[in-house]
Amino acid sequence: MRFCLTILALAAPATARAAEFHFENDILPILGRYGCSASGCHAKSEGQGGFKLSVLGSDPEADYAALTKEGRGRRTFPASPDDSLILRKGTGRVPHGGGTRLAFGSDDYRTVRNWIAAGMPFGSHDAPHVVSLKVEPGERVMGQNAPQQLKVTARYSDGAEKDVTRHARFQSNAEAVATVDANGLVLTRDVPGEATVMAAYLGEVNVFSVMVPRPGAPAKNAQPQFNFIDKLVDAKLAKLNVAPSGLCDDAEFLRRVFLDLTGTLPTAAEARAFLADAAKDKRAKLVESLLDRPEFADLWAMRWADLLRVDRGPLGHQRAHLYYKWVRGAIATNKPFDAFARELVTAEGPVAEVGPANFFKVMTKPGEVASTVSQVFLGVRITCAECHHHPFDRWKQTDYYGMTAFFATGTTTNPRTNKPVYAHALGGEMPAADPSGDRRVPLAEWMTRPDNPFFARNLSNRVWAWLLGRGLVEPVDDVRATNPPSNPELLDGLAKFVVENKYDVRKLIVAITSSRVYQTTTAPNETNERDERNFSRAYFKRPDAEVLLDMMCQALGVPEKFQGSPGVTRAVQLWDSKARSDFLKLFGRPTRLTACECERGKEPSVSQVLNLLNSPDIQAKLTHEAGTVSRLVREQKDDAKLVEELYLTFFSRLPTADEKAVGVKHLAKLPANRRAAAEDLAWALLNSTEFLFNH
Repeated sequence: MRFCLTILALAAPATARAAEFHFENDILPILGRYGCSASGCHAKSEGQGGFKLSVLGSDPEADYAALTKEGRGRRTFPASPDDSLILRKGTGRVPHGGGTRLAFGSDDYRTVRNWIAAGMPFGSHDAPHVVSLKVEPGERVMGQNAPQQLKVTARYSDGAEKDVTRHARFQSNAEAVATVDANGLVLTRDVPGEATVMAAYLGEVNVFSVMVPRPGAPAKNAQPQFNFIDKLVDAKLAKLNVAPSGLCDDAEFLRRVFLDLTGTLPTAAEARAFLADAAKDKRAKLVESLLDRPEFADLWAMRWADLLRVDRGPLGHQRAHLYYKWVRGAIATNKPFDAFARELVTAEGPVAEVGPANFFKVMTKPGEVASTVSQVFLGVRITCAECHHHPFDRWKQTDYYGMTAFFATGTTTNPRTNKPVYAHALGGEMPAADPSGDRRVPLAEWMTRPDNPFFARNLSNRVWAWLLGRGLVEPVDDVRATNPPSNPELLDGLAKFVVENKYDVRKLIVAITSSRVYQTTTAPNETNERDERNFSRAYFKRPDAEVLLDMMCQALGVPEKFQGSPGVTRAVQLWDSKARSDFLKLFGRPTRLTACECERGKEPSVSQVLNLLNSPDIQAKLTHEAGTVSRLVREQKDDAKLVEELYLTFFSRLPTADEKAVGVKHLAKLPANRRAAAEDLAWALLNSTEFLFNH
């Protein structure tokens, strides 16, 4: 092997002079390309195998020291470059947990080897640096199962350009539509839709956008358009050659809007009345009536309390309850959302008296406050920029500390550069000094300005996601250039509506629920059965843990008792996220330790299924003397009427002729124990997909 290495060294170009190398421009891209500086490898918080790098080369000086000064000089060995540990492990010549990453004798191998042989120069701090990326092509309409090779060009501060495709990182935001490999080769799949492929290199990012229409004859859209939402969705569907599904029936709409707006089921009487109502505007009237119910304030206060971290842990019982009451009161009185945000961000006064002031007691560090405000009100995640440039967006450490400075009492300093960073908004230029007075005031003013690029869009996207089951930007709190909305025109249209209506959330809800898009059935047609992003049909939504528990309690007629929460009869009214409930924990109630939507669990599990099928608590409610089944058995002596009432109670609809016949036949099997037979039927309805999902 030593002989082979010598031959390789002799065959390689003459050792380059030190001045020709620049660590950040020449070596870091190679470490990034082969995953060395990825968060799952040596860039983990504790490093790997005693060797730690910064995430994606965000701290070149630290990485240089780790390579050249640590490891007892074994990682880089200029006296015999090929014996450097980084090359021996990278090529798999000695055991390496990450396997063989670097091809022996490749161009990248030679670059690293020659840099080591040249004495491992760091390079001049004044050397040209990357300022932007260009991805070619920038966008394209492609057929299904078709390839496209991308080319990534870096532009440097001195105007020079360089093809960096082989060292760029790539990622698709919709792998069901298009995938991308490590070399930038995009491959569309057999699902119509759009995908955005990110290319990243040395802290800069850009994207390639691909649209994949459905092949075949033009899809015919025969559905009505009720408002601007439908026009914008239909325009996108036409480009994809997809037709929307038809309208849902009254029973579907009734149950859907009850759960979306109030987290409750309509009663059997409410269902009968709505289904019998012949008025053309009955759906609009129903929405308006639901917005005025206290249950609406309960549900939507729970959602915002999750994000704003109403948490008894750091606040204590009384202050957390005061904080929650402020949130719920704002929703109950329909406080404009811009006023809500300003009041929270600029809150001051005794925390025992001023509800929103407790926001600053849940998070005591300026950086944590800044990250939460950005994520909740702007939909932008900046937390990772505390330590390094955002790996998928334009945000750098200066942006993070610029937001942090709004909540700091003194001068904020970038710990890596030791230079002061003055308060400035995301995307803005840093001023020469911090604002005078309370710095939170200009931040709140900037956030709620009509031309703010994030605020109204974030509100629109969150409300849309709560009503439609997924956001136009998904995840809803991860807005970035490399994760664009599935329908940018629609998101812009919703944001414009919000601004024109002075941030009235209820008017936004009315606009969305009035659209045909919201009122579309879940049943797919032959053109849209694989669409999961463009709202050509309604999507099945699993209710939040609290809503699901309330649905079961309501349908079975026995309220839940919550330890330590007297007077609370519905789970969505639990302002205390620490209130004990095994069911809520199992079904994904968030702990409110972060502001991320991802805290709320949505993934199904075997434990959840077993709980629904076998829970003693559910069985006790099902068989309760004062419960729904027992009451209906006493009230309805006719089996057909009993089946009807059970279907109205659980499904908000009447049974079909076949369903009624099956139910009546089952009840007739146990004439001596009609109640037990009715309990069996109710148990089956409770465990059905139709009951357990909002659709």
